[in-house]
Amino acid sequence: MVKYLLFKYLRFDKTQPFITLSAILAFIGVSVGLMVLIVAMAIMNGFDKEFERKLFTMNYPITIFSPFRGAITADEVDNLKTMFPQMKFSPYITSQVIVKSGDKLEGGLIFGVNIEDEKQINSVVKDGIKDANLTDFGILLGSGLTGELNTAKNDKVTLIFTKNDPSGFSLIPKMKRFDVRADFTSGLIAYDKVYMYANTDDLAKILGYKSGDFDGVHIYSDDPFNDIKKINEILPQTARAIGWWEQNGNFFSALALEKRALFIVLMLIILVASLNIVSSLLMTVMNRRQEIALLLSLGASKKEVKQTFFRLGAVIGGSGIIFGLILGLFGVWLLGNFDIVKLPADVYGSSKLPMELSFSDLAMILGGAIAIVLISSFYPAKKATQVDVLDTLRNE
Repeated sequence: MVKYLLFKYLRFDKTQPFITLSAILAFIGVSVGLMVLIVAMAIMNGFDKEFERKLFTMNYPITIFSPFRGAITADEVDNLKTMFPQMKFSPYITSQVIVKSGDKLEGGLIFGVNIEDEKQINSVVKDGIKDANLTDFGILLGSGLTGELNTAKNDKVTLIFTKNDPSGFSLIPKMKRFDVRADFTSGLIAYDKVYMYANTDDLAKILGYKSGDFDGVHIYSDDPFNDIKKINEILPQTARAIGWWEQNGNFFSALALEKRALFIVLMLIILVASLNIVSSLLMTVMNRRQEIALLLSLGASKKEVKQTFFRLGAVIGGSGIIFGLILGLFGVWLLGNFDIVKLPADVYGSSKLPMELSFSDLAMILGGAIAIVLISSFYPAKKATQVDVLDTLRNE
């Protein structure tokens, strides 16, 4: 009997077209809401992973640094390589500089590295430098800097360093000409307009470092969350290792908060659409009061009547969820494989809309949608069992 009533109430009723219209609106609302939520969460995840990948590269999985200049020695680096053969190390020295080209000046941060070591742990540098070398005062500039300074490969730029005079009361500018050997693009303008790389020995001569002294070490690790603890245990008190996530903690916390807020707001769309399920079922109950009373008087149980209307709401909402899931997954595939939406790469880190939908997010979306539909179906189903049989049959 439940199946018979279910199919009967799902059919279009010419005498009460608004009931069917309300059910259709509920179906469309749930479908569109779920589709938008799936696509939005995929975009948020995509941006999250894209920024994570780029920051993982440019900030390095693990960085050892010291507050004292040249406090890390080559022997300490060799010791780290011996103790952690699974990791890759690139010691560096660094300094803030002013870059001058013609009449243009830009501030930046220069790293003195062994380019072969750096290429092993930084894919952005590897793609930028290609087969060029940085010996004899060559420099690798970020694409943002080359654009601001209007420089090209084989051009010359002047780097202005500051150095304390022997009395310690003033800073003496020190200038050196460098050859632009190549440029790199990380996709993050904050790095492309600031970072530059030179040869360790060249920079050490300018800054007055002893051979084999470094300011820090860039480290590549497949498991940085665990390896950082092991590294910190053996480092001297004058040095400390930090992970890429510690350098960008506030940024990723903000992304996570925005993602949760977006989920809640878009889930409200499904909730509002589910109110149409409630109104459609309540109108069906009110319109079928006499029929429900007759069924109860003929021996139908309240459980069967309740199941009928509960399943009716579940079918309307469930079909909307299935259709919305199909539309959402299709939208994710479409936006992820075709350049329908183009973004400014210097702002978002990628010109292509990044799409990545995790299974956990999809399960959470479907779970929330199913819960809302079931709750929306419960009240009208319960209301249907509260029909007064005698009063209804007498008056209607």
